[in-house]
Amino acid sequence: MRRKLVAGNWKMHGSRTGNLALLEEIFARVESIESVDVLVCPPTVFLSDVATMLQGRSNELRIALGAQDVSAEVGVGAFTGEVSAQMLREIGAAAVIVGHSERRSRHGESDALVARKFAATLEAALLPILCVGEQLAEREAGQTELVVARQLEAVIEHCGVDGLARGVIAYEPVWAIGTGRTATPEQAEAVHAFIRGRIAAHDATIGGSMRILYGGSVKAGNARDLFAQPDVDGGLIGGASLDAKEFAAVIAAAK
Repeated sequence: MRRKLVAGNWKMHGSRTGNLALLEEIFARVESIESVDVLVCPPTVFLSDVATMLQGRSNELRIALGAQDVSAEVGVGAFTGEVSAQMLREIGAAAVIVGHSERRSRHGESDALVARKFAATLEAALLPILCVGEQLAEREAGQTELVVARQLEAVIEHCGVDGLARGVIAYEPVWAIGTGRTATPEQAEAVHAFIRGRIAAHDATIGGSMRILYGGSVKAGNARDLFAQPDVDGGLIGGASLDAKEFAAVIAAAK
């Protein structure tokens, strides 16, 4: 049985006081998450603050810390503005989002660079959350599977299928991120099943055990139907993760 994961991507939102208030309200609304893994990914400048906030909580409600991006470079060096996976680990991060569609489209991150970031995250013993997904034009052209397969294979080629197995995949149809549009549960399931089958072609056991999240405008109103799909193992949550009531409802749907 694959354990559900709900990861909140705060993107470029937050403040010191606002973050504390948000987390306090989440803790107040969620009594237990024994059957679900929960993660929040604040902007880099707030990671240390949020780590301290999370470490002070009881064992009954453990929320892990994730980063939104990481350098592909390992170790230290003259890489101005970069943050290494080892640095993220040192301040308490447990996971890293790699290859988010906004990084791919707005910052020109190639499949090869994303694969290097995935590998750097693994080397620091952190959990990489690999984002894959198609643009609207690609979906309309019937290229969804072609695009997703290309993005997956870049990581498998660089890290091996055993390396991929040490991470999590998040399918995020780019046309459904921040647009209010959401893939139907059936559309999401179809791509998730394709991803699982693609991995299973390399290794059937890994294909069956790999956690695959859905990441396209998940909110309280659609989370239960999405998470009920056999190949959907939770969600990478954007806007709804900034609203404690919504985020708590998404966590409850995963339970």
